[in-house]
Amino acid sequence: MDTRGAAFARLFEAVHEGVYIGTIESDTTTTIAVNPHLKLIFGYAGAAAERDVRPFDREHFVDPQARVALLARLANDGGVSSYLLRLRRADGSPVWVEVTAHAEPAGAGGAIRIEALVRDVSERKKLDDEARDLYSQLLQAEKMAALGQTISGVAHELNNPLATILNWAERLTQQTTLDEPVRRGLETILSESERAARIVRNLLTFARKRQTTRAMVDVNQVTRETLALRAYEQRVNNVAVIEALAAGLPQVFADGHQIQQVLLNLVMNAEQAMLAANGRGTLVVRTWHDARQESIMLEVNDDGPGIPDDLQPKIFDPFFTTKEVGHGTGLGLTVAYAIVQEHGGRIRLESRANQGASFYVELPVSGARLSPSATARGRAEPPATAPASGSILVVEDEAALAAAVSDALRDAGFTVDYAADGEQALLKIAEQAFDAVVCDLKMPRLDGKAFHRALATAAPTLVKRVIFVTGDVAGTKAEQFLEESGCRWLAKPFRLADLLRTVKETLT
Repeated sequence: MDTRGAAFARLFEAVHEGVYIGTIESDTTTTIAVNPHLKLIFGYAGAAAERDVRPFDREHFVDPQARVALLARLANDGGVSSYLLRLRRADGSPVWVEVTAHAEPAGAGGAIRIEALVRDVSERKKLDDEARDLYSQLLQAEKMAALGQTISGVAHELNNPLATILNWAERLTQQTTLDEPVRRGLETILSESERAARIVRNLLTFARKRQTTRAMVDVNQVTRETLALRAYEQRVNNVAVIEALAAGLPQVFADGHQIQQVLLNLVMNAEQAMLAANGRGTLVVRTWHDARQESIMLEVNDDGPGIPDDLQPKIFDPFFTTKEVGHGTGLGLTVAYAIVQEHGGRIRLESRANQGASFYVELPVSGARLSPSATARGRAEPPATAPASGSILVVEDEAALAAAVSDALRDAGFTVDYAADGEQALLKIAEQAFDAVVCDLKMPRLDGKAFHRALATAAPTLVKRVIFVTGDVAGTKAEQFLEESGCRWLAKPFRLADLLRTVKETLT
């Protein structure tokens, strides 16, 4: 062998890229030579015979059509450059490779002789996929932020008519001369309106981006609200739900919205697993108090296909997902794990193949305390001697709701006047005295916050006698304002009993 040939031979053995020389036919391949690094890429032992290393055989392609496409490119173009393929190693595991090859016909029968450089790009492909997933997450975060703003407006627009319907239906049910069918119809209107209000409230709570705020949380209540969000999807997809919620659970000191996020992720994962495997399923959600561990336990169990043993250690890893492309980002359980850890708890999985899966969330109850914000709602029971008289100004831009509220207050014995916005309200307050103000928070011209600031100068004695009503406070600056104002407030839609009780409290 001449000097040049010896140099090429040393390069062939030492280069850190796979080198393959052989022929490819429609059904098989014949290997002429491979270097050690190609054996390493495809998981062959160093002593393996070169003729047995055939990475371009049909069975080594994850997608058989990819082999057809590769042969066509080699035959038509005389080679490929940086051609991405997903092949299988000797043990059957997939590997992403990049192939640069020269090709030429090798006799009859369509055989093609190739000299190829093969590079393992699995790690690069993984990083690229993670970058794309991260970009998708950023886009989704922007969409969720926009959705939160949209839902805020929608909630306000829906809660106003819902409040009107509730108030009128409640007033009518108080009539003593109603026929029984009419009474049943009104009670149905009441219950269905409250159901619609809960749906709006749950959607608003979940979609709103909020700062972490911890308070005493009833895990059973969070569970019921979360399952209510999924009730329709579960019903139409034949997912039966069994609630086994222990009574009298101690509350936990937590961010209720984050706990809901954890539970919603676990429930949706369970639903998807069951539907993908069986087209239906049974979901069991349990809570109980583990007194020995001083913790609340939450279990989400499904009767789906289970999670294989080899995948279980990875399920909380970022970007790990078993779902199809486009159906999961691999971040849901990672976020759930982080939230539970931040709350001083634990989350774990128990699963066996073809026997379903159970996720257990453990939240500590020891050392819990009530946050100041959780006690500042002004919702205490009114004194039994609260007077049912006084002069009330109703400030509300929705005429129908203003009329319903005004009539209800008059029926209770109050004197009532009305203003359509904050500017009109200030003019009326300048002309006559009022004992209290029922004021919408979001209005045109002068809204509730600006009205309250102006009231400090125009009528200081009324500043603490304003009762705000609003259709959207979850996670917004409005919530902070209401807390700092010290005023009582009602979330739309509200019941007349709550309105009258709050007015009497304010006048006491």
